[in-house]
Amino acid sequence: MRPTSCLAIALMLAVPTSAAPQAPAAWPAFAQQLSTYAAADSIVGASALVLRDGKVLAQHHVGFGDRARGERVDSNTIFHWGSITKTLTAIAVMQQVEAGKLSLDAKVTQYIPELRSVHASSGSIDDITVRMLLSHTSGFQNGTWPWGRGRAFEPFEPTTWNQLVAMMPYSELVFKPGARYGYSNPGYVYLARIVEQVTGDPWEAYVAKNIFVPLGLTRSYFNATPRHLARYRSNNYTVEKDSAGRMNVRENGRDFNPGITIPNGGWNAPLGDLARYVAFMTDAVDGVVTRGEPAPRDAAATRALYETILPRRLLSSMWEPVAAMSADPNGESIGLGFFLDRTGGAALVGHTGSQAGFRSFTYWNPANRTGVILVVNTSNSADGRASSEGFRRLIASAKAMLK
Repeated sequence: MRPTSCLAIALMLAVPTSAAPQAPAAWPAFAQQLSTYAAADSIVGASALVLRDGKVLAQHHVGFGDRARGERVDSNTIFHWGSITKTLTAIAVMQQVEAGKLSLDAKVTQYIPELRSVHASSGSIDDITVRMLLSHTSGFQNGTWPWGRGRAFEPFEPTTWNQLVAMMPYSELVFKPGARYGYSNPGYVYLARIVEQVTGDPWEAYVAKNIFVPLGLTRSYFNATPRHLARYRSNNYTVEKDSAGRMNVRENGRDFNPGITIPNGGWNAPLGDLARYVAFMTDAVDGVVTRGEPAPRDAAATRALYETILPRRLLSSMWEPVAAMSADPNGESIGLGFFLDRTGGAALVGHTGSQAGFRSFTYWNPANRTGVILVVNTSNSADGRASSEGFRRLIASAKAMLK
């Protein structure tokens, strides 16, 4: 062999090759924590993933999407994401702000005069703005529906706008508009109503055209599962205790109708669609593949697409604190449609969800473009306190991975 050939080989060996992206060092422990929690809480099925720069680094699946059918959870399983849906509504609102068709300081009664029948012991309904609805500082009640004792005749959620309007004279503001944070589900139904009036589109159609389609979220939908996706739909379950103290897991059915509350909690999708959504949130433009495309988009084209959906400056403005979410000054705060956690030196953004038997969360760190997504298909009404505490610990561990 000639000397020059030996030198060339030596130089080739000395040049480091780019290693595949690695999951955070804490991921194995987090995955084990999820498995342990699922076993302890009688969770039928769960999924989680972590991603960076739009690339999925690791996934972890536990149990069954449908236990009776023997269908195990995998990357195709379609879950219900509950209140994470509110971030879609918030983006839809900000798209109208960016287009000059809506103001954050617009009075809500300008679009929904029916709200004037809600009782207000302090302040005025006419003081409530679009910004207050987005930031849960309006004073409206938390629950959409006043029933919740588990009686067979109780509806799951109101199904029409008229039902919600009929309850308005029998409800009242919880606090003076703008005074503090107070989570409100109906507030996001009102925001969706405003989007419909401004755009002329039904809310579901508007979101599909202006968020799902451009981002390539082809397996995201609302309400009943489309026929071609039915086999992937997860069932949902409730853990109950019978009169003898035994734990039973009740199957609730694969599909259910969130009714008029779809804009605050109706999103159905597999983890992959949520990952693409978080890629948008973290401005990940390299290596992002739209479903059905043979190769990644050009980074410049992806960034231009993101800017079309919502300019980065406006999206980032939604992640500025508006109000504290608790008495702890170092705790979470609320932005415009997003939860914010700035403890530990990192600014994290995200949302949680809970509806029917499903519970979920997603958080991301815009600075390092890392995100985590988790969902379970079972709720525990038999030991709710321990279940909630275990879920909070999962959220805390997920956030720690992102910092």
